[in-house]
Amino acid sequence: MNVLVANLGSTSFKYRLYAIDGAEARMLARGGFERVTDHGAVIDQAMNELAVAGHKTIDAVGFKTVLGGDITGCLLADEKVEQALLATADLAPAHNPPYAAGIRTFRERLPAVPRVALFETAFYQWVPPSAHRYAVPEAWYQAGIRRYGFHGASHKFVAERSAELLGRDDIAQKVRDLYIAGPQSSGTLASGLLASGLRVISCHLGGSSSVTGIRDGVAIGTSMGLSPQSGLPQNNRVGDLDSGAIPCAMRRLKLSLEDVEKQLTKESGLLGISGVSNDVRDIKAAADKGDARAQLALDVFIYSIRHWVGAFWLEMGGCDALVFTAGIGENNSWLRAAVCENLAGLGLVLDPAKNAANATEQNLAAADSRTQVLVIPANEELVVARETARLLQAKAGRVNGEG
Repeated sequence: MNVLVANLGSTSFKYRLYAIDGAEARMLARGGFERVTDHGAVIDQAMNELAVAGHKTIDAVGFKTVLGGDITGCLLADEKVEQALLATADLAPAHNPPYAAGIRTFRERLPAVPRVALFETAFYQWVPPSAHRYAVPEAWYQAGIRRYGFHGASHKFVAERSAELLGRDDIAQKVRDLYIAGPQSSGTLASGLLASGLRVISCHLGGSSSVTGIRDGVAIGTSMGLSPQSGLPQNNRVGDLDSGAIPCAMRRLKLSLEDVEKQLTKESGLLGISGVSNDVRDIKAAADKGDARAQLALDVFIYSIRHWVGAFWLEMGGCDALVFTAGIGENNSWLRAAVCENLAGLGLVLDPAKNAANATEQNLAAADSRTQVLVIPANEELVVARETARLLQAKAGRVNGEG
């Protein structure tokens, strides 16, 4: 099955074409466009590029959609999905409208080719109410004010790959089937937990960051909430913030609601604290030269990571594997060392030599560490391609009377 993964931003379009054959996935082509003003035009251009390169067969198109409110999971991207994306565009304005437009364009250009939406919120469908409810009036909750969680494709991949690396093929298979069979599959007990559990804390640290607790392959909670603006400090987005800060800033600084939204989404986060950049590499370089604000930005970031790691460690009664993924988590040994500092009492001991090597996929834990420390490179486009193929193959199997 050839799956085209379409990644749409407000002014960008990137694509990758994968050949999926069972558990094997091979990338056939990739490309992209920046400063996009007409997504329909660049989609046509991308299709032409693929045809010229000899890739004329596209069996499915997968989308890493962000938020659809109550519409979530891995599902066929029909008009209902398009409407859900537009209905929640106020919470994901940079991504939802382009994805809705992109899905519609592919529906028009390739009407016979199935389209699949893998929502960023999909991995959190089974988070208990205690972890997704805010303490707000019931009317607010009914209006959709709750924790949804994001980076679901990345954290689900961590759940699957960490289980494989730790020799838990039962849980790895459960994760592979999660969007098809739900969390009760693969020999689980009535409670949904395996007799011998696996507790993983996944740290997706990049331009946008989040921490997720994963028990037996299923998310129990995550640092992000209603929107991608929450949780850890992001590159230029605020992260967690006391709700009283907004009316207070509006009064004291004479700000409009539009001013507040702009400053919290464009001028806050690591950029707002450091005053240097929204890129951790630039901030670290400035901190190493003695810039106090840059160092503070790193300290706040690390404190927040450790805060959420600790929350899930306590909730799960321990941690079998702490995982670092995405650009910052994969490529910065100093940050991993800071996150893992003074955790020997909890059973986590980092091997300094392994950590300093900055290899791609590896276990950084010392020989006597009860908790493993894994680096698992992120590949969200591959996740979308795999989940798209799994969904369509499952549907084809049901049509043909299998399963």
